[in-house]
Amino acid sequence: MSDTLRPTDPLRARHRELVAQVDELRMAAAGAAALDRGGVHSRVARAIAFLDGALLPHARVEETTLYPLVEATLGSPGATATMRRDHVEIARMTEALRFLEARLRHSPTRETIESIRRLLYGLHAVVMLHFAKEEELYLPLLDRELPEDAAASLVAEMRERSEVA
Repeated sequence: MSDTLRPTDPLRARHRELVAQVDELRMAAAGAAALDRGGVHSRVARAIAFLDGALLPHARVEETTLYPLVEATLGSPGATATMRRDHVEIARMTEALRFLEARLRHSPTRETIESIRRLLYGLHAVVMLHFAKEEELYLPLLDRELPEDAAASLVAEMRERSEVA
């Protein structure tokens, strides 16, 4: 393995792609107070589309491919339980955002917009921390411990499952 290329670099690249969209959650939260109801609704709809269409499917793929491999590498079943819990929380927060979006459509209030802002900031924080934990703890472990062909198989399997999801 060369010093510049790591077996898990494709996973890091996918995270970078997702982070660009995760940053949109923070920007939507920051701008929500200044936007009219239609502008807030549009940003929230885009956020939900990203969460449902990209982030939550990515989480499901991690749970079926990446996390079992991390647990096996560590020799510790359940070692990724806290990461799986992050996924549960992201899904719960996405559902709460969906509820607030419906409320915004039917009876927009300042309180609803403020709740949306808090939720978007919270989602941004949870997802960014989650990615940081994966990139600082799990991916370096796999880079060190997995043979290159096993890492390549992991990346290929995650890519294939992402396309199916």
